[in-house]
Amino acid sequence: MKTLEACYEIEFNKINFLERKTRITHPKTILSGPLRSGKSYLIYDYLSNFKSEHYLYLDLNDLRNNKEEIAKNLKVFIKQHPIKVLVLENYEFDFEFPLIDSVIITTSVIKNLKGFKNVWLNALDFEEFLLHDNKHQNIIHSFNHFFKYGNLPEILSIDESKKIKHLQDILKTFACNASHLEILRILFDAIDEKKSLNQLFLVLKNSIKISKDSFYALCKTYEENRLIYFIEKYNQPKAVKKLYCYNHGFLGAISHTKKFKHEFTNMVFLELCHKYKEIYYLDFIDFYIKSKKSAIFSIPFFNDIQIDAIKKRVRLHAKESEIKEVFIVTIANTQTFFVDSIKVEVRPFYEWALS
Repeated sequence: MKTLEACYEIEFNKINFLERKTRITHPKTILSGPLRSGKSYLIYDYLSNFKSEHYLYLDLNDLRNNKEEIAKNLKVFIKQHPIKVLVLENYEFDFEFPLIDSVIITTSVIKNLKGFKNVWLNALDFEEFLLHDNKHQNIIHSFNHFFKYGNLPEILSIDESKKIKHLQDILKTFACNASHLEILRILFDAIDEKKSLNQLFLVLKNSIKISKDSFYALCKTYEENRLIYFIEKYNQPKAVKKLYCYNHGFLGAISHTKKFKHEFTNMVFLELCHKYKEIYYLDFIDFYIKSKKSAIFSIPFFNDIQIDAIKKRVRLHAKESEIKEVFIVTIANTQTFFVDSIKVEVRPFYEWALS
């Protein structure tokens, strides 16, 4: 029982936890989310409420931990100790665990279990990022870092010269082989574009050998794990979808080619993901939130010359989509104007995201 004895000695009362909007509030929780979104730190925060002898923390991806030994001896070990909380990190539901007062599971396999609450943890939204950021002097500097390097909690603690390499290393952990890494490159290079899987597959065929079925299956897995998102055109589910990634910082880590508008719009999309379940796009409008009757334009460098074009686009959809409000998210502009009776607010991202 060496593995279990070693893990039982782990203490988390000295972990410096930073506040998140998502917390573990149910004693039996299955916690899911993309890689490096901060799931472990939510667990550390939860465990800080207990004495160390009352919890057993097992990371099944830790190379030091013998999984067969854990599976064989776990029930007996828990009976022999005053354990109230069992944590199974990176659990694949491939062995049984004893039901005690509290069981917390992290997994890439989203599964419903009776008596368990499912919790999904996204990477940081901008408000959370500001709570984590103690390096930058003002909100403009924080925004610049957030835009350039993305939304993963740990990125703030990485040296500037190593941030891109760190993001690349994370991508490599997603990829089982060189072909999977190339698939990620193709997907991330297409963010904020209307691309069908078949179009992406035709591009991919030029660089690697892979069957269409294998590519489609992998994309489905990535979508289920919310590594990527495909959003529909409103009221046209069969139309080509738009593609986004769970961390806008990855695009700068896979290519020297700058796609400023694409990265910025991906960042806007992720902020919407924290607030709304249903997000669509419209012709010439980046995002449409049906529940709010809101249209959102992502225009980093907005100016008055664009107002007439915006008015035409809003009027095109105003009646059919019942648009009640319009936001134009920019880098730094602030302005207000009207399209007939519809108010249009032009706001910098850092103001819009915190409103």
